[in-house]
Amino acid sequence: MGCTCACDKEKLFNSGVLVEHTEGAVLPPKEAWEAKKGGYAVIECPKRIPCNPCYTSCPTGAVLPFEDINDVPRIDYAKCTGCGICVSRCPGLACFVIDMTYASDKAVVKLPYEMLPLPEKGKTVKCLNRVGEVVAEGEVIAVTEPSKDRTYVVSVVIPKELTDQIRAVAVNAPACLRPEEEC
Repeated sequence: MGCTCACDKEKLFNSGVLVEHTEGAVLPPKEAWEAKKGGYAVIECPKRIPCNPCYTSCPTGAVLPFEDINDVPRIDYAKCTGCGICVSRCPGLACFVIDMTYASDKAVVKLPYEMLPLPEKGKTVKCLNRVGEVVAEGEVIAVTEPSKDRTYVVSVVIPKELTDQIRAVAVNAPACLRPEEEC
């Protein structure tokens, strides 16, 4: 049985690890989400920590003001454009954007990425769930270079039914990362 009141949802969300029964507490309304071209930001920040770059970087005011610097972020989905600025600014890599309007069976997820090698547009990457397990493959359609820090935003086409699971991507790295003459 799912949560029925806001206080129950907040309690689940603050438990630390997001699992199936806590996801609905942080997602936009389903009807709006499925119709919103460009998608919506989703912030899976389950702990109260002193952090607010999502709020200070949001150009539309969609991330609501914090009463306390330790508050868990909340989003006004009527103001969210899915621009993805919060994705590159979140130091906890807790922000991402999901666009459900890409195709009838595919969605686009814009994810933070701070590893090497960088994914390349047009290439296939492994799509990972919250615990790092490969759950699908996806096609990279964009890699956005950060303007203010080192977090890239990687846009990946994924199966629509996995939007509630995919939270990271992995690039197949070469077997040896040392200079060629040392391998």
